Amino acid sequence: MTLPKLCRLIVVATLMLLGSATAEAWQDQTSKFMVAAPAGSSINVLARVIGDKLKDKLTQPVIVDDRPAAGGTAATDLVAKSPPDGYTMVISFNGPLAFGPHLYSRLPYDPQQDLAPVIITSSQPNVLAINAALPIHSVKELVDYAKANPGKLNYASVGNGSSSHLTMELLKTTAGLDIVHVPFNGSPPAVTATVQGETQMIFAVMQPLQAQVRAGKLRALAVTSAKRFALLPELPSIAEAGYPGFEALAWNGVLVAAGTPRPIVQRLNAEINAIIHDPTVKAALNAQGFELVGGTPEDFATLIKSESNKWAPVIAKTGAKID
Repeated sequence: MTLPKLCRLIVVATLMLLGSATAEAWQDQTSKFMVAAPAGSSINVLARVIGDKLKDKLTQPVIVDDRPAAGGTAATDLVAKSPPDGYTMVISFNGPLAFGPHLYSRLPYDPQQDLAPVIITSSQPNVLAINAALPIHSVKELVDYAKANPGKLNYASVGNGSSSHLTMELLKTTAGLDIVHVPFNGSPPAVTATVQGETQMIFAVMQPLQAQVRAGKLRALAVTSAKRFALLPELPSIAEAGYPGFEALAWNGVLVAAGTPRPIVQRLNAEINAIIHDPTVKAALNAQGFELVGGTPEDFATLIKSESNKWAPVIAKTGAKID
């Protein structure tokens, strides 16, 4: 064996040992799984399912910690500023990750520089739902009703800067509607307000709406995917209902602090991929309206960048800025 070849083998072996040692050392203490939304929210449901399985795969405790403040930016910022060791993760969503730089005048972190994407957990359309007492059964009827009552209808969102908020602002701009925004801290109070008639409509993922739709207290009208959503095939898309090109997905994923060693990011990615593709987990979450995704860290980084670029002009057009 030549000396250069021997040297190359020694370098490769050393790097492998260092990576293995880093990954092993990472497994000796409790991990925190921050959630950028409150208890009972859809991503809280995802975090608890993933966290429960992850603790077994990593053979260490994983504590789920809900930090819903500031539209999800508080939890996201906390992880961005945490030590880059993989012990502190966040499940965040498009609001703090893609919309935030264009919405907030003083966002305390850079989503694409201060965080390391691990994996996309789910991506699904929002569902347009209304209080069932309204005499409305389609998107067209809702638009006609809103135009006949300008400024008299309220819509709930799960928070300023969320896809729930911006999707309705996009519909308002597209259809020429005058509807008042009432933001809440997460989906549980937003859905409750719509059921009780404090607000008349909401865009949210199906999971927090499902029980109220089944109980007949809310009526689901449409989804925000470009075409009908496979998990809710009975609902038309907004595009199909008269607004071609309308599309707005609600996605989320797991991130750690930038600078976290690559072996740790890859280990987390592999374990969470295995969890969300487990047939039992997949079936249970599909039944609640979650479309599980998975993939590589690079897939998630690409999604954050492309969605940020896509929504920047939409945010500017709707004027949905937050000081």
